[in-house]
Amino acid sequence: MDAVRQARSGHVGLPLGCAEMAVVLFGEYLRHDPAHPEWADRDRFVLSSGHGSMLLYSLLHLSGYAVAIDQLRSFRQLHSITPGHPEYGMTPGVETTTGPLGQGFGNAVGMALAERILAARFGSGLVDHRTFVLASDGDLMEGVASEAASLAGHLGLGRLVVLYDDNRITIDGPTSLAFSENVAGRFEAYGWDVQKVDGHDPGQVRAALDQAQGAEDRPHLIICRTRIGFGSPVAETSAAHAAIGAEQVEQTRENLGWKLPPFEVPDEAREFFRPNAQRGAAARKAWEERRAQALADPGVADLWSALMERRLPKGLSALWPDFRGEKSLATRQASGRILNALASSVPGLIAGSADLAASSAAVLKGESQIAPGKFEGRNLSFGVREHAMAAIASGMALHGGVRPYIGTFLIFSDYMRPALRLAALMRQPVIYGFTHDSIFLGEDGPTHQPVEQLASLRAIPGLPVWRPADARETVAAWNVTLTQERGPVAFALTRQSVPVLEGDGIEADAMYGGYVLRRESGSGGPELVILGTGSETHLALEAARLLISEGRSVRAVSLPCLEQFQSQDEAYRESVLPQAVPRLVVEAGVAQGLALLLRPQDRFHGMQSFGVSAPHAALAEHFGFTPEAVAQLAREMLG
Repeated sequence: MDAVRQARSGHVGLPLGCAEMAVVLFGEYLRHDPAHPEWADRDRFVLSSGHGSMLLYSLLHLSGYAVAIDQLRSFRQLHSITPGHPEYGMTPGVETTTGPLGQGFGNAVGMALAERILAARFGSGLVDHRTFVLASDGDLMEGVASEAASLAGHLGLGRLVVLYDDNRITIDGPTSLAFSENVAGRFEAYGWDVQKVDGHDPGQVRAALDQAQGAEDRPHLIICRTRIGFGSPVAETSAAHAAIGAEQVEQTRENLGWKLPPFEVPDEAREFFRPNAQRGAAARKAWEERRAQALADPGVADLWSALMERRLPKGLSALWPDFRGEKSLATRQASGRILNALASSVPGLIAGSADLAASSAAVLKGESQIAPGKFEGRNLSFGVREHAMAAIASGMALHGGVRPYIGTFLIFSDYMRPALRLAALMRQPVIYGFTHDSIFLGEDGPTHQPVEQLASLRAIPGLPVWRPADARETVAAWNVTLTQERGPVAFALTRQSVPVLEGDGIEADAMYGGYVLRRESGSGGPELVILGTGSETHLALEAARLLISEGRSVRAVSLPCLEQFQSQDEAYRESVLPQAVPRLVVEAGVAQGLALLLRPQDRFHGMQSFGVSAPHAALAEHFGFTPEAVAQLAREMLG
């Protein structure tokens, strides 16, 4: 309360309302070592209701994490490690970035799933922990939490324990304004174990946690009835969702019998948490001894480093399929072949899809399906749950030991966008295989033909979007993704077959994100550059050939990844796209996606409307995506 008051910003309601249950969890049950917050076999705690961040920061401080009292004084201030909502990588002990409601819940399901996958590989001697979540009414209202809870119940993730802060108050008023469902009945229908307790009674919370830890056949929801803003004048009102005034703070101190000045913590408060932290340190040391014994086996050691350290095989260059000499292939099929070529040497890869495994080529052939009680497999069916799929994949990556590759149609990236954004914010190495990447998916029509999705994904900072022109550029996309890991990556892959490019060094050149595919004749430089991405790269190439045959000095450029190209030095970018030369940019999407490349003298040929239902060849003719149509646009630019 002192930190929120000092910042004049924040949320006092959840910290005051959830204090008892959180103290029981951190002080008695959570297996963690504050001196080693990244210990691999620690329990995970996710504050899905991230607006109550001061509760978590207080618990971390009291438990002995490197969160000093001065950092609590600096709550929500520039350069502090106590931001308004918890952020992964900023504060020791924060397992994921939360705040957008429901996302932390989905991440936690991914963490619990990753624990089961790794336990199936290494046994309980190395992997044996739980995932705890504190979730709010708002979390359980969000659809992503419902999707994730349904899958968790189906898989029987019995090491997942959710403490539900059932305070029945939202910002607009009581939850009864819009939320009157039987939450217990809903989760029981999902296959969860459900208990109800008084969240302000530590004894009841202990009993519920004991029961949850004694049964591992299904996940656990502990419904904790609480009073938001407990002890304050705004308790059980919407006003508890914000900072409170000085008089209200003093009234709360009086109501709770708290006589100490702001930010002063009595020794007995810290002492309460010390024994559990000491138990965690002892558990970590015992685990390290078991790990040392297990890793004496070279096979186990190699697998451990490959999974937990994401170490790549030494012979990675020999694993790439050689697509030279093939006539044509859809880039989704090429990606599927690459995925399977890597599978045995990159064991952390897990393939999953939202009911589109075959269409998106997101399947590891010969590997079994992850199923209830069977976590040895490497294929995962998320069902038709795109939003939860993305949130769960982030949780798997955050846990460590698993590298998710998840596939669906590009159009459905819209369902995933909140989780995509958070994965980029957290720099988590999830690979998104988006297929059916343009109007050329054909007859399914405009509801399934993406036109604005490429631009939408490129707008997310830290999310490179690779749209390879062919199978060989798809190799480059995978190569950069694995060897230059910087966070999540989106692949935009064709449904239709595209010609395999000819020439030397395509795989290496494409790793720059943009390169000269066909150079102009002569030494005077180009008078026009025609640039294409994905399947439209072939239009740029063919149009350039037509114009060269007419005696024009035209260059064809392929741009498989704008973000990768922009990261190159200025000299390289100039060598590919000279500033003095006009550009004709061709992409079957809206112009905003490639706006960085367009200047007043340039021209964009793309989509200015939704698509229509027709075979892809007819669509190409109708919208002007043919070599002759592109060449004619170039002639107009050349005068």
